Amino acid sequence: MSQALRRLEGELLAATAGVGQCSPSLRRTQSGEFVFGDPATWGAEQAVTVTDTRLYGKATAQAWDRLHPRLTRRAAWLDHDGPLPLIEGTVIRLAMERLPSGGVNKLVWLWWSGTGASAADVDRCWQSFLHRFDIEHTFRLFKQTLGWTKPRIRSSEAADRWTWLVIAAYAQLRLARPLATDLRRPWKKPAEPNRLTPARVRRGFRNLRTKTGSPTGAPKPSRPGPGRSTSRLEEPSHGHSTRGGTRPRHQ
Repeated sequence: MSQALRRLEGELLAATAGVGQCSPSLRRTQSGEFVFGDPATWGAEQAVTVTDTRLYGKATAQAWDRLHPRLTRRAAWLDHDGPLPLIEGTVIRLAMERLPSGGVNKLVWLWWSGTGASAADVDRCWQSFLHRFDIEHTFRLFKQTLGWTKPRIRSSEAADRWTWLVIAAYAQLRLARPLATDLRRPWKKPAEPNRLTPARVRRGFRNLRTKTGSPTGAPKPSRPGPGRSTSRLEEPSHGHSTRGGTRPRHQ
């Protein structure tokens, strides 16, 4: 079953999904609202995880179960008939110790469509969210550089074969990263050989021929072949004149 994960803006609210189904710790306000800027409305967490990361330092994630975003009759729900549904999920609060760029560190609020989240589910959600740029740039490379959507394929079987060929080409670019030379643009910063992106590896991929070996062995010297046999007479082939007409056969 497919699940959704999205970021919630700080000014949005998430209300409890039914007063009768919530734990007493979530009934902190009369309206039953979960306010991001008011810790008094949060109640007890479903799960709390602390992870040491290389780029972000210590990452602390807190999760609250069975909350739903407050829907309004706009966008996808503009033409919805009847009362708006209550879509239960898990709200995750992610706090990072620092940012790799050194910028202003802000809290990240996520909403996951699953319920009953464990500590492993919480870590998987926020780590997947941080890797979303890697996924988006990979699909962009497939389409713009490797030509994933260029062919006009008429069958689903051919589309599957072409997709696997593109994936194989992407794997070759990843494997060739230690061997490729960084042919960077003038405005690009130099990068270490093991940190090159697939697009930068592709620029120097054609120069790898001198560094890679060949599966075939070296040619061995031998005597020339016997040539065409002269032991029997063969009829000459029919010749054709370049000016039209047929050249007569020799008698």
